[in-house]
Formats: sequence, C-alpha cells, structure tokens
Amino acid sequence: MTVADRGATYREVFAQPKFRVLFFARTAAIAAESLRIFALSVLVFERTGSALLSALAFAAGFLPQLAGGLLLGALTDRIRPRPLIIAGYLSGGVAALLVAAVDMPVALQLTIIAVVACGTPIFMGAAGRLVAEVLTGDAYVLGRSVLNIASSGAQLIGLAVGGVTVAALGARQALLVAAAGHVLAAVIVRLGLPDLDGVPGEKGSAVRASLTGAGELLGDPIIRRLLLVHWLPAACVAGAEALLVAYATARGYPPGSAGALMAALPVGMLLGDLVVGRWVRPATRERLSRPLILLAGGPLILLATGIPVGVALAVLLLSGTGAAYQLGLQRPLLDATPEPRRGQMFALLSTGLMTLQGVSPVVLGAFAQVSSTGTAIAVAGAATMLCLFVVPRLGPPS
Repeated sequence: MTVADRGATYREVFAQPKFRVLFFARTAAIAAESLRIFALSVLVFERTGSALLSALAFAAGFLPQLAGGLLLGALTDRIRPRPLIIAGYLSGGVAALLVAAVDMPVALQLTIIAVVACGTPIFMGAAGRLVAEVLTGDAYVLGRSVLNIASSGAQLIGLAVGGVTVAALGARQALLVAAAGHVLAAVIVRLGLPDLDGVPGEKGSAVRASLTGAGELLGDPIIRRLLLVHWLPAACVAGAEALLVAYATARGYPPGSAGALMAALPVGMLLGDLVVGRWVRPATRERLSRPLILLAGGPLILLATGIPVGVALAVLLLSGTGAAYQLGLQRPLLDATPEPRRGQMFALLSTGLMTLQGVSPVVLGAFAQVSSTGTAIAVAGAATMLCLFVVPRLGPPS
C-alpha cells in the first residue's frame, strides 16, 4: 500500500492537542446552538402563535451568514485563530443570554441572532484553517470526518436535551443553558489552544479583500465545482428534512414518528462518516464520491410512495449515509486552494452550506404547497442525484 493510499487512524488524529481542543469545543458549541435554535423557536411561537415567525427564528441563524462570509471572510487569514474562535463562541452565548434575560420585541430578538450569525463563517473558517494546519494527508480527511460525526451527535444531543429542558424549565431557561454551553466552548479554546500567529494577509479594506478573495476562489473552475458539490446535495437533503414533520402527518404515521424520521438522517450521516472515513482507503474514498451522492438522493424518491413508517426510517437512514460523499472531496478542495486563501475558502464553504440549507426548505416547502410533501421530497432526492455531474475529475491522492 502506498503512503497516499494508507488510511489514517483515530489515534493519529487525536494525538494532536490542538485538534482535541477544537473537537471538544465544537461539540459543546453545536449542542448549545441546537438547543438555542429549538428554544428560541418555541419561545417565539409561544409569544406570537405564528408558525412563520417561529420558522424565521430557525432561519435567522443561517441566512445572514451569507453577508459575513462574503464581506468579512478575509479576516480568517489576517487574525490569530484563538481570539477569533473565542469571539465567535462568546457572541453566541451573549446572544442567547440577551434573548433569555431581556424582555424585547421578537423582531429585535431575531435581529440579535442574525447579527451574530454574520460572524459565524469567520470563526468557522479560522477553525477549519487550523485543522488543515495541524493535520496532514489522510489524517486531515479523517479529522474532518470526526468533526462531522461530532456535529451529527451534538445536534442529536442538543435537540434531545432541548426538548427535555424546554419541557422542564421553559424556553427562556433553556436559552440560559444554551448560553452556558457557548461559554464552555469558549473556555475550552481559551485554556487549551495556544495563541498562534495569524497568517499575513492582504493589507487594506477587509471587505474589498474578502470580495476579491471570494471572486478568485469562485473563479477557479475546480474550486468552484468542488464548493458547489459540497453545497448543493446538502441543501437538497436539508430541504427534504424540513418537510418530514408535514410528511409524517400527511401519511398518517403514529404520533411521535416525525421526531424519529428527523433523527434518522443525522444517525445515517454519523454512520456513513464513521465507515467511509475510517475504513475506506483514500483513493477508493474519492472514487466513491459519485456513488455516495446517488445514495444520498436515490432513497428519498421512495418517499413519494405510500411506504410504512419503518421503511421510511430505513430510507432516511440510508440517505444519511450518502452524505459521506463529502469526505472524498476534502483533499482535492484543500489541494486546489492557495495556502493564503485557505481560511477564506473554509469561510466560503461554511457560508454556502448554511445559506443554501436555509433557502432550500423555503423553496421545497413552496413546491410542497402546490404538489405534496412526498412529491417535494422525491424532487429533492432527484436533484441530489443530478449533483453527481458537478463533481470534477479528480487526480490521485498526493
């Protein structure tokens, strides 16, 4: 087996102290963010009785990331990573604390969340750049896989804890718990991560440099296609996921089944990342990108038929495993990106993922209004499969 085709191990990944710090901080922050999203949606609905405003409370943390990623992404390559990451986690905690503790109009609550969301791609980009610096070769890909697994697990924990916490303490108190989780993530980074130097970036206006850098990255055909194939299938699947509550109701599934259906996708994602990230060789992993995209979308088409709830759970679990297609694209994307732009590339990657995952539920929800939820989910599955044509031809692992 060649060096390029030798898979890394979890021992190698977690042997890096900086990665361990980022892993535990990210897990705490994502669990806190999932709890915050859930609690804020409940709080807004309790105050207004409006399903639309409750949905906006969910989207407020996603859509504004487009502005931050495009206009301020260059900061990831100018500012030292530790203060940038700490600021990101603390701002999330302050936002949750303000919404919980201060009586204010719903519009102001959503504005606070939206302002904080603008900075999310910046500290996510800084963290991504740092992971790429401390992990090399296949250890980098496995490290990204571990972070994906942590994200899926933390989301499940955050949603589960959110339901229990809101039921036991109320939405405002649950927001205080979420704030504490964000502060914990910041403390982990402050105590465990060295205050590393920043990467010298362009001088002058950060906005101008950000727009210039984004233009250069998206102007490269390989980088553009690799970013699109990260964004588009994930957006299609997220749109389908947003319809699962309505789908369960329309199919007459038993009470409580909607929660199980929504949990099936992240569980599948966790399993896919675990298997493909750890036990599939690097060269094979990259060749599997296209088949895994088909696996992510194909099963969703079955939901257009009247399948029982148990089969629907299996379909969603299988679809979730297909999300591991991204692992085969991690090395090519990193290799194609100039080192001085890597932080901004990770910011742009996060921006596109979050923005399109915020837009797709609206688009598919509107389509479901004029068709049916099952048809809309099947369309999302078909669109996911078509994304395989975006994958560029990849060279052998270096």
